Amino acid sequence: MTKTTAPALDTRALNRATLDRQLLLRRADLSAKAAVEHLLGLQAQNVKPPYYALAARLDGFAPEELSALMADREVARIVTMRSTIHTHTAEDTLTLRPLVQAARDRELTLFRKGLQGVDLDRLAAIARDLVEAEPRTMKQLREELLAQWPDADPQALGIAARCRLPLVQVTPRGLWGRRGQVALTTAEHWLGRPAEPSPAPDATVLRYLAAFGPASVKDMQTWAGLTRLRDAFERLRPRLVTFRDEKGVELFDLPDAPRPDADTPAPPCFLPEFDNLLLSHADRTRVIPPAYWGRSWVGNMAYSTLLVDGFLAGVWKLEEDALVVEPFGTLTRAQREEVTEEGVRMLAVMHPGSSYDIRFGTVVRESRGTPGGHG
Repeated sequence: MTKTTAPALDTRALNRATLDRQLLLRRADLSAKAAVEHLLGLQAQNVKPPYYALAARLDGFAPEELSALMADREVARIVTMRSTIHTHTAEDTLTLRPLVQAARDRELTLFRKGLQGVDLDRLAAIARDLVEAEPRTMKQLREELLAQWPDADPQALGIAARCRLPLVQVTPRGLWGRRGQVALTTAEHWLGRPAEPSPAPDATVLRYLAAFGPASVKDMQTWAGLTRLRDAFERLRPRLVTFRDEKGVELFDLPDAPRPDADTPAPPCFLPEFDNLLLSHADRTRVIPPAYWGRSWVGNMAYSTLLVDGFLAGVWKLEEDALVVEPFGTLTRAQREEVTEEGVRMLAVMHPGSSYDIRFGTVVRESRGTPGGHG
């Protein structure tokens, strides 16, 4: 229910608060592991985005730091929120996946036609034995399961295994500068400890607000890919403060969380494709100007994005010899200089010793759609 008496936060105020929680108002002096934990994971459909996400957020970050965490199994790649691959700490891998299991069960109902006659409990047991004996590619897993259920749809069998089991991608997949196909085993087997019981959502609500707030119930449901989180927010209401946005929607927040002045300067940021900043609210106008909605992705593929003054302002890509920046609108001379300076810094962090020009191009894309995908 909308609380009309709650203080109002305009779009710029929401923007600055969210950037601060996302470690994008200024680079944070945090370890990579602490940042991954604070952010409740990093979107990771592809291998490189988590590295670029941390390069934008952390002071002194080097890609080898996150890669070492993955090699040491202190972080892992697993399907969690919104049925997409995320890089999580080992602890969150074992707790957040059970939290979103109901959504994975609902997802599986979309494939029931291809799973007629399939005992899903038996499928899960067989798949667990297979991947814990030896990491398997999804193709290998489908072939083994198809031998048990030859009349089933092979794609549906693979999705059933992914939905019923907490499957992590084993290294070298995900390591910086290394190549490796996607091979899977269970989180428990890879991390050497049992999964935690599915947690009550209340603690995750508090963590979500710390990383993405102020936010509405629908915002968190969008982030998690879950429904029916209203009860958790209501239980926590006495511990929270409330605001309303420009549309009158009730927003919850932690009392002591940072809410900077709306005029606080925001540096330009080079973010990877599918960064959670752009995907974790039902109303994304706090980061995406309405005029630019849908311009950072085409179909199921997203572009790496540029923030200027805290808001989506363009896309970027690395070519063989250049960082190509494509603003959606006209940048001032001062903004171009700041973007160039940040581009130089990002390249020095992510590609030390390489020589790239920085070029400004023109965006011709006008495609609309909804980003997503499993990675």
